[in-house]
Amino acid sequence: MARIKYYYNTDTCQYERAKVTTSDVFLNLMGFLSVALVFAIAILLVYNTYFESPQEVQLKKENKELKNHYTTLQKEMDEVNDVIDALEDRDNNIYRKIYEAEPLPEEIRQAGSGGAELYKRIMDDGMADKQLVRNTYKRIDKLKKKARIQNQSFDQIMSLAKAKDGLLSSLPAIQPIDNPDLTRLSSGYGMRINPFHKGRVKHEGVDFAAPRGTPVYATGNGEVTFTKDNSTLETGYGNYIEIDHGFGYVTKYAHLDGLNVKKGDLVTRGQVIGYVGSSGGSVAPHVHYEIIKDQKKIDPINFLIQRINDHEYNQLVNLATRENQSLD
Repeated sequence: MARIKYYYNTDTCQYERAKVTTSDVFLNLMGFLSVALVFAIAILLVYNTYFESPQEVQLKKENKELKNHYTTLQKEMDEVNDVIDALEDRDNNIYRKIYEAEPLPEEIRQAGSGGAELYKRIMDDGMADKQLVRNTYKRIDKLKKKARIQNQSFDQIMSLAKAKDGLLSSLPAIQPIDNPDLTRLSSGYGMRINPFHKGRVKHEGVDFAAPRGTPVYATGNGEVTFTKDNSTLETGYGNYIEIDHGFGYVTKYAHLDGLNVKKGDLVTRGQVIGYVGSSGGSVAPHVHYEIIKDQKKIDPINFLIQRINDHEYNQLVNLATRENQSLD
């Protein structure tokens, strides 16, 4: 039932029924709508401030996933770059030196990447994070160019290799013992702690720890030029073998338990020449392996180029660079 409103008329000194006009209804309606609008805006602001819409939740989830993918992509690009850098290092310092070729100049390897038009298009697309996308494109372009240049370099090296088949078979290019899980390389080339007097001295080879009696292999074709077999030795190399591979390369295998070759024997890569021992100045069974090039001892780790892939090679390099205690 509608409520009837009255007002006091001072002229007649009586209460009279209030008449509602159209303008009154309009003004009341507008007032109600204005208050309702203010309340609605306030509620909307509070909701947007403290609560997320389903679309915002979905977008934030997608952004988080994209950031995770971007982080993973950056790590993968870092790994690819490390592999290419390792290949470049081996190319310049091993392969090209072996085949007497000049290293590729750094300005060629670090050639520019990407085109101005590509990056201009990215900037004009109105992306929120242009720098991130542009930097990613630049890194990918640089990796592609470095890989292409390295591939061309390997093509050149393959051409050189075809002319030097004898060198390829004679080069000391494998590990001197079986090392399937890559854990037997115990000490690398360089300054290491001597196990006897505990001082830092130059370790001029690499040590491969293995059980006594483990076969030791010739790492390249060559001629046995020296053997020493004296189990009473307590210092020095103990029982050891030297092989002349030609082309200025000589390898030495020390602290052996027994020899399987004699001076003058011709050996091939992978042939068993002796067995792991602990003769001479040694604190545990292992083979001490050296490479001499033109009468100068060099780091053997740079010549482990056969029977392992690049990832495995990097693992061996990491083991060899640890400045730990040698076994001799």
